[in-house]
Amino acid sequence: MAKYLLLKHYRGAPAPVNDVPMDQWTPEEISAHMQYMHDFAARLEGTGEFVDGQALAPEGTFVRYDGEGRPPVTDGPFAETKDLIAGWMVIDVDSYERAVELAGELSAAPGAGGKPIHEWLELRPFLTAPPTITE
Repeated sequence: MAKYLLLKHYRGAPAPVNDVPMDQWTPEEISAHMQYMHDFAARLEGTGEFVDGQALAPEGTFVRYDGEGRPPVTDGPFAETKDLIAGWMVIDVDSYERAVELAGELSAAPGAGGKPIHEWLELRPFLTAPPTITE
């Protein structure tokens, strides 16, 4: 088994096929999208492939160490940014091919008009520790 991160970008580049911003969706369209995500996660819980997931609020703050003891804080990311991380899901699957298959399915979540949004999802394997050499 290998763990993968499915990173959901909001209006990232390249743009999804059904490129209607979520803030223009009806409450019913948002509910249908969220239900799809919930049902997808529940199905993967049943197969043992779901590890965790979470939607993220659009507000955020950037923080970094400044060498002076108090880290500077900068507002952002902002909703008008070209690429905003909207949420993530961690899956634990048998193969890269299965991870791609599930990412493709998740990409078909409904959006405006109930049509699949065909959004791009970032698929990232978890870094595994290199093998330890013993004498």
